[in-house]
Amino acid sequence: MLAVNGRFPACLRGILIFFYCVILLPAMLGCGALNVIAQPAPTQTPTSSSTPSPTLTLTPQPTLTATPTKAPVVCGGPPAMFILLIGSDSRRDNYSAGLADAIRLVRVDFIEPRALVLPFPRDLYVEIPGIESDDEIRQGKINQAYLYGNTASDDREGQGPGLLALTLQHNFGAYVDHHLAVNLQSLVRIVDELGGIDIDLPYVVDGRVPGSKDPNRYFPAGEQHLNGYRTMLLARMRPQGDLQRIEVQSLILQSLAEKLFSLVGLREFPALIETFRESVQTDLGPVEIGQLLCLATKLDVEEIEFVSFPEDLFKSERVRDPVLGNTSALTANFDLMKIYVQRFIHGNWPQPHETPSERIGP
Repeated sequence: MLAVNGRFPACLRGILIFFYCVILLPAMLGCGALNVIAQPAPTQTPTSSSTPSPTLTLTPQPTLTATPTKAPVVCGGPPAMFILLIGSDSRRDNYSAGLADAIRLVRVDFIEPRALVLPFPRDLYVEIPGIESDDEIRQGKINQAYLYGNTASDDREGQGPGLLALTLQHNFGAYVDHHLAVNLQSLVRIVDELGGIDIDLPYVVDGRVPGSKDPNRYFPAGEQHLNGYRTMLLARMRPQGDLQRIEVQSLILQSLAEKLFSLVGLREFPALIETFRESVQTDLGPVEIGQLLCLATKLDVEEIEFVSFPEDLFKSERVRDPVLGNTSALTANFDLMKIYVQRFIHGNWPQPHETPSERIGP
């Protein structure tokens, strides 16, 4: 995820190939991610008769009906893998508390190697299934689903990501295979471990309250170097609303990934993996990681793309929430969002030049 509505830099392909071959290829072979299953050849069983026949009767062979050929998948993966990426606002070492500050669904295609990344605004007001109580709590902001699930259980399987995935499915028909969550404390440590990031902001982001002169919460337009703490602050700010924060977070992801996959970052990759192995919440195992890194060796860098819902699809309103009280939230036409999500699931996202009626068509 290295560009806002754009593409990955070409240098990433070679780095991922190196990382895959040197570090993870033996693990993939060991777990069977690259195994090919050979189908046995059909055999014919001769028939015999105890009564001789004066003539030989040929039994006609059955007519074979052509069946559609399924497109082959690569790297032992499924046709498509859907991964829910979550940025938690928790500052603790664990994931027992914290809202989903960033929500992105990634579609990884193992037939035509490519990837799509779709953000969901965290302030969307939705139905959260499975939380009904005596207080009749059935709705909330979508980021609350992650909190409610993690509060119920802090196991490594991830009840928070599970409930958030169920919420996406319930409201929008989204589909999730796996999840990966990173909290704020881990984000700060990762950025500092890499020596900070360089980011080029297209506009000023000022998160100071009136009268404050805190320099850490003011980010001028243009190029600047950020440590982990300031990166975390910038990722959380939304002076112009949740949609602007999504854009800024994508810029941070771009800057972080460019630093992470630079030659300096690559040399430190083994130490980073060991340092942060227990600092994330995920159900991705060695097999899935092997499949994903195998796909990276085959992926055309021009086929990794960020997409997004049209901004005019959302409306900011005040809602009466049983937990948050009178709060600001985003509402939308969920029927239209479901159509967009179905297009995403099938890897057929509307192009910018399409008319609105075409964009939301089946």
